Amino acid sequence: MNAVTRCRTTRAAAGVSALVLLLLTGCDVPGVYRPARPVSGGPFTFYVSPDGDDRNDGMSPEKPWKTLDHANTANFRPGDRLRLKGGERFRGAVTLEEGEAGSAARPVVIDSYGTGRATIAPRGTSGITVHDTAGVEIRNIALVGDRKALRDGVGISFRATRPGKRPLAHVRIANVEARGFQNGISVGAEGDAVTGYSDVRISGVSVHHNLEAGLAFYGPEFDAGSPVYAHSGLRIERVTASSNTGDPRSDRRNTGSGIALGSVRDAQVRLSVAHDNGARSAADAEEGPEGIWVYDSTGVVLENNRSYRNRTGSRVDGGGFGLDNNVSHSVVQYNLAYGNDGPGFLVYSGQATGAHRDNVVRFNMSWDDARKLPEYGGIVAYGSRLRNLAIHNNTVVMRTGDLASAEAAGIRPPALRLRDGMRGVKVHDNILATDGGPLIDTESSYRPSTHQFRGNVYHSTGPWSLSWGSRRFTDLADWRTASGQELLDGEPTGTGDDPCLRALAVPVTDPVGAENLVPRCEDEVSVSMGPQDSGVDAGLVDYFGNRLPDALRPGAAQ
Repeated sequence: MNAVTRCRTTRAAAGVSALVLLLLTGCDVPGVYRPARPVSGGPFTFYVSPDGDDRNDGMSPEKPWKTLDHANTANFRPGDRLRLKGGERFRGAVTLEEGEAGSAARPVVIDSYGTGRATIAPRGTSGITVHDTAGVEIRNIALVGDRKALRDGVGISFRATRPGKRPLAHVRIANVEARGFQNGISVGAEGDAVTGYSDVRISGVSVHHNLEAGLAFYGPEFDAGSPVYAHSGLRIERVTASSNTGDPRSDRRNTGSGIALGSVRDAQVRLSVAHDNGARSAADAEEGPEGIWVYDSTGVVLENNRSYRNRTGSRVDGGGFGLDNNVSHSVVQYNLAYGNDGPGFLVYSGQATGAHRDNVVRFNMSWDDARKLPEYGGIVAYGSRLRNLAIHNNTVVMRTGDLASAEAAGIRPPALRLRDGMRGVKVHDNILATDGGPLIDTESSYRPSTHQFRGNVYHSTGPWSLSWGSRRFTDLADWRTASGQELLDGEPTGTGDDPCLRALAVPVTDPVGAENLVPRCEDEVSVSMGPQDSGVDAGLVDYFGNRLPDALRPGAAQ
């Protein structure tokens, strides 16, 4: 008998359902699809194409499935691969739940095949969701949200919600674009979870035109008495986060950041760019967005990044880089900030936990930041019980010119602003330059025992001024005498000499030329520091990657 007759006969004889018949015999039954994944064997590679058919086995480009809805019925196992046809658009979403996915040795991979990226376009939801599982790699995919997804969806969402202390290991996201969502990419621990994801690598990613953030990590509420960091082992490289607008309706929390890391330990963000974020963040918000920033975290390195033209709708934040509440043992180095509404670099503690400590800001460059908020400055540090902060070998150029915000506020942004609440602050070997604005502005007159200034360049192309608590100085020597700062063994350090920076005379260009922040004097500015006994680790290289000389010169370029 032919195959059709055999199938009918078998079903009639056995009295089985259509689905059981399909499982037992492999017969095609009208209205019933084959299971998405074979009962045994594997790992398998599954293909999806708009010209496919969900009745296919999906195991070759010649017999692909048609829809993501059908692909979601597969129970993915270690080593499986889901491949979407490049250059095509797929409505729907992909979800991996607990019990699915893979491992570091045998990950589940979601990627494109053929030419170009496949595009996932969900219907008001997240594009790819990985829930309480890991061992997942997502590569060469574009995700585009609709109007509802802009409020409620995430391009790629990794969510840990189960209790327990064992992290979910191995996450890879590479060559991905996510736009039109609440967040482009988010990795979080929520609910009963105190431990999230480890061994996370994100590279070659573009997250843009999202509502609240481009890339965000988050975790449980921080407890300074027993700190827990949900995520560990993060390596983030070559991420571009741009035009993530912020939510004008959200006035109780910050929105509109490029890259935000919360509840992380042992993390690096390198070679990444954040620009033009935060433009529509709420005007009356208590918090504002930043280009790239960190909070409730430890052991974080931000290096070789650029952050520029980031905005804020309110009167707070809107800066390039930030170490916010409860950050410890972290380093911000070799970064460039320019043209931001707020500070180029912000170190801030708004919570008196004592957990914000032992951080370093070094070999960075800030050029014409605090464009909207002159009450900030190029580098700004303040906060409750903030301890042991080293700010050294940075180059800051702060020009006011005809800046309307400064004229309206009656304030000229300083190169460096310090406020109360800190101790163990060391400010060494920086170049601070303005066009007449204050070189330093402090809330109080600080003693060298709590705030130590040594070996810095203080140069102004206009009237020289320095605001020290309630007093204003117009001469470096007078300030040195009155404050006890810029002295080493009774000998003066620091200088007001011209560092010959082109950045003082030329407009900010886009992309900005960091060489304009390099001293160009025939006789280079050199400040004799004596023995390098300040207790500050200078690292190995300068902003441009040059090995450091035995005797450091001021500024980010050596």
